Amino acid sequence: MIYEEITGQVIAKANSYIVGNSGGNKHIIKNEAIRQYERSFDAQCKIYRNRHIDSRFTLYIDVWHGSSRFDLDNSIKTVLDCLQYAGAITNDSLCCSIVAHKYVDAKRPRIRYAIEEESYSLFK
Repeated sequence: MIYEEITGQVIAKANSYIVGNSGGNKHIIKNEAIRQYERSFDAQCKIYRNRHIDSRFTLYIDVWHGSSRFDLDNSIKTVLDCLQYAGAITNDSLCCSIVAHKYVDAKRPRIRYAIEEESYSLFK
């Protein structure tokens, strides 16, 4: 299994959307902070970029937040979206297992992750 590190504070997905109103229709829009993190993730993603994993997989992830107030679960949702954005995975719904740890490093927030494809599936 190969681990990759992405530096920077992962942005919690749940807190990074705004509701827009266009012609009476409400829609959800990503705020600039989440867009910037996606671009930064994409630029740093070298090992898994464009792998287009299209089978069930397990995500192994260690998250170092800048403070203890950040939630681990919302970080994972953001990372799965970023993996899809970078072409590492074809769909985050293929994630069948997550092994995650949360740490605090105020000086160097980052994530370290690896993707392990399932060798077979009971659902195929």
